[in-house]
Amino acid sequence: MTTTVHLSQRLLERVDARAKALGVSRNRVITDALERTLGCKETWPPELVRMLETPPDRATIDALDAALASVRASRRNRRRPPSL
Repeated sequence: MTTTVHLSQRLLERVDARAKALGVSRNRVITDALERTLGCKETWPPELVRMLETPPDRATIDALDAALASVRASRRNRRRPPSL
């Protein structure tokens, strides 16, 4: 999504210098700064937290079990996957 933000010349110069030093775009520097400030990478969205707090119903459990069985049956490497 595109938006317009007004920055002082000095701040923009600092953003551009940081982007150049990191070898990334101006957009990436600004996006990373906003994500750090807003905690997007450190916290889970409230919608996900609510979903995790609600136990899944029987139909969801059965669907997940069926999907997992399908993945296991399709595996080419029959070795046991590593424990996480």
